[in-house]
Amino acid sequence: MRNRDNKQSDGESSFIIPEALQMLGDMQLEDEEEDELLLKPDKNSHEETHATKAGKQILPDYQESDEGDWSEVLLDMPDFDEADRGHSPKANKEKKPREHGSSKEQDSLHVELLSLLKDDKRLRELISAELVSRVPSGSANQEVAGEQTGQQGGRQAEQQAGQQEARGQAAQDESPKAQSGQNGDKKDEHKEIRPIPAQMDQFLKKLEDEAGYKTSFDIVVREMTLGGKRIACFFMNGLAKDTVLTDVLTRLTYLQQDTIDAHALHAFMDLYVPAVQVKPVEDWTEMLIEVLAGATAFHIEGESSTLIIDAKNFPARGPDEPSLERVVRGARDGFVETLMVNVSLVRRRLRDPQLRYEIVRVGERTQTDVCIAYIDDIADTELVESIRDKIKQVKLDGLPLADKQLEEATVKRGWNPYPLVRYSERPDVVAAHLLEGSVCVFVDTSPSVMLLPTTFFDLIQHAEENRQTPFIGTYLRWVRFIGIMASLFLLPVWFLFVLQPDLKPVSLDFIGPTKTGKIPMVVQFLIAELGVDLLRMASVHTPTPLATAMSLIAAILIGDIAVSTGLFINEVILYMAVAAIGMFATPSYELGLANRIVRLLLIVSVAVFKVPGFVVATTVVLVLLVMQRSFNRPYMWPFIPFDFKAMMSIIVRVPVLHNRTRPNLLRPKQRDKMPRTD
Repeated sequence: MRNRDNKQSDGESSFIIPEALQMLGDMQLEDEEEDELLLKPDKNSHEETHATKAGKQILPDYQESDEGDWSEVLLDMPDFDEADRGHSPKANKEKKPREHGSSKEQDSLHVELLSLLKDDKRLRELISAELVSRVPSGSANQEVAGEQTGQQGGRQAEQQAGQQEARGQAAQDESPKAQSGQNGDKKDEHKEIRPIPAQMDQFLKKLEDEAGYKTSFDIVVREMTLGGKRIACFFMNGLAKDTVLTDVLTRLTYLQQDTIDAHALHAFMDLYVPAVQVKPVEDWTEMLIEVLAGATAFHIEGESSTLIIDAKNFPARGPDEPSLERVVRGARDGFVETLMVNVSLVRRRLRDPQLRYEIVRVGERTQTDVCIAYIDDIADTELVESIRDKIKQVKLDGLPLADKQLEEATVKRGWNPYPLVRYSERPDVVAAHLLEGSVCVFVDTSPSVMLLPTTFFDLIQHAEENRQTPFIGTYLRWVRFIGIMASLFLLPVWFLFVLQPDLKPVSLDFIGPTKTGKIPMVVQFLIAELGVDLLRMASVHTPTPLATAMSLIAAILIGDIAVSTGLFINEVILYMAVAAIGMFATPSYELGLANRIVRLLLIVSVAVFKVPGFVVATTVVLVLLVMQRSFNRPYMWPFIPFDFKAMMSIIVRVPVLHNRTRPNLLRPKQRDKMPRTD
């Protein structure tokens, strides 16, 4: 039922019952001449309209006595339009005050109206008949109203057009801001432009003063005269592709002086330079940055702009399998230190036109290329804007350590040992996260890609689980979970049982040590922890041929002799080895190191406060993890806040065809991964 306060358009059919309206009209309309004047365009239609107004004045007193919903039908009536109001001078002049009928007539009318409202069947029939009969009259009424209110409607249309034009102008004023927010690689329009010298001698002099030409041996300027024009090729030795530049210069040597007109720059760019990526640059600073990034500047004497030819050739290694994310089954390629190779590896797997790569340069001196990758119709717009804004706000001299420095500058986790960013060197893992709705950040000169946002449970998953069957993948996932829990709580719990044997169940009496050794047990744990870290660092710096010899030294000389001399007990070495294996089984290297710090904290708390220390330390660590957020996403999701479906997908490796929706955490634009068939 429509609200009776809303106005109907002139062409709409009103829900009016002729019998009731006729009675109301007889009571209200006494002057026949005035009725004929007011109803002159369409007598039948406007007579019902006046009756409608009369009905609105009488029926509200009897709404409470109505038992059905049909009372609103009579109240849902159109207001007078401009044609019905009688604005003509004659109508206003001849208008007389109206007198209501006698109280007896009103009482009889009220009784008839109430009986009609209570008879639902008859009321439905009358309404249906009225709707059918109103179709032609509604159209005629619309034409009459349009003729009488045409002038006023024209003025309203002009006002609306003016408002739309003003809104359009405001939208145009705001559009550059939105566009600048989406295209981070475009320079600011208000940025000061340093002109490029048109004269060749001034151009070379400026290169000597600002770029180190004739001082740095890797800066090369090749001067030539082509087509009667003096030109200079400015590039970095080792970063430019010689074959492309040779082809360009070979083509230009055939130019004659009469073939070059006054617009030499455009002629070279459009006709004579056989390169794929060529663009003119008018800013001196931009030209230097492009050349230092590997491009070649092609300067023509007399021109205030320079052609930039993208002929880069970076030294790079092959895309080998990453050592930290090895799989038994799966792809063997991995990211390298070249940005273009990395984005190409992902583009090869995601042939989606909605995949976006935005470039932002970070660092005043390094001008490091940072690429923000996401799928436009899946990733959350607010998440993309948040990451883009944080990267643009980084104010540093440079990013020589690439993604790690960028993480510290954007995430700002402080002294929190747990990682808030997940790294991956596998293109298939990055492609899978992009399809989920994550945002990936590539940093030039780094073989790792940041996956944002990240939760604690994202850090304990591995690609090998998805390369096996769902049952085997679930088993491998549980084994990994057990190893991670052992790396955290095995040593503190066993140490607590040693300090308070009454806490041990009868079935676990055998786990206690038979002797304590010459050194306090807490000191043994701390020395063992430091020894494992020392061996790990030594294995990183040890050449591969000597790695086997170092393992023998660590296992036989250190472990066996330390136990034989009484410095350590066998149980400490055993449980320390199990905890170390659990740490190495953690997929995220950063998470494994953080768990080691927490394990040391728990051991010290147990040694000092026993059971209360263990409980309080565990609670504090859990609360700190719950309070952490990664780009405004809860770090412990889906455990806290709890999401049953998402939690089951973490505990169990769900088959691909059953995993139909994307995680709620990422707030994707498209929740469904595939069309439903049921």
